[in-house]
Amino acid sequence: MVTRTAPSRLTAQERARRSARGGASRSVPAPLLAPALIAVAFLLLPLAGLVIRAPWGHMGAALSGTDATQALVLSLWTASVTTGVSLVIGVPLAWVLARTTFPGQRLLRALVTLPLVLPPVVGGVALLLAFSRVGFVGRYLDDWFGLTIPFTPLAVIMAETFVAMPFLIITVEGALRSADQGYEEAAATLGAKRMTVFRRVTVPLIAPSLGAGAVLCWARALGEFGATITFAGSFPGQTETMPIAVYYALQTDPNAAIALSLVLLLVSVIVLVSLRDHWLRGGSVS
Repeated sequence: MVTRTAPSRLTAQERARRSARGGASRSVPAPLLAPALIAVAFLLLPLAGLVIRAPWGHMGAALSGTDATQALVLSLWTASVTTGVSLVIGVPLAWVLARTTFPGQRLLRALVTLPLVLPPVVGGVALLLAFSRVGFVGRYLDDWFGLTIPFTPLAVIMAETFVAMPFLIITVEGALRSADQGYEEAAATLGAKRMTVFRRVTVPLIAPSLGAGAVLCWARALGEFGATITFAGSFPGQTETMPIAVYYALQTDPNAAIALSLVLLLVSVIVLVSLRDHWLRGGSVS
């Protein structure tokens, strides 16, 4: 007597994997192929033009100018400081948004992520109204401590933090929401204090997403223009970052502008490659 064996049930992960393989092997419908090719051309042709017109034989000279070097150094260290500040104050905020419930939480989340959609120049104006010498906060900083923030390197860091930190917050918050809290609960039942659980359990759990958020924050800070030029101005060696230097160099020295643009392009490519598993492919925290 021949008995038939019931087919084993596929797990959701196996079904998703098979579906992904099947979808990848299907041909693209003609009505979708033409618009997709147009979109690819529209996005890649400007970048190709940048590479083609690059003064490859004079790249060293274009980047060795005093203003270009100062802008590069300033951008690198301000973006790094911005990322450090965002990690110190942004990660706790992401934890509060992900793990607690309180009145007005949705409003707070909307306000925190507002700089993602707010025009950067508007953010610069808002920073001026708050922290300039006549601002509602800046006037007290000036009267009590003699601290003037606008048009200083500190203003660059504040402008970059304002526009870049939300990228870190939303990335970390998403990781905290999807992370398995069983490990944290087990550590708590074993007597670990809440900060010990956060440092020894929570942070390692979300480490990939934390790193991805930090890289996104750094890259966004490096490319910030609108809020920076509005709040910090453009003083070579003091507040003139790479995007600002590109803007002004395009009017006087196109080769230097293209060279600086290629540096920013290279940084962007490196960021995308480093985030391919956690961002482009929707990597999850386990």
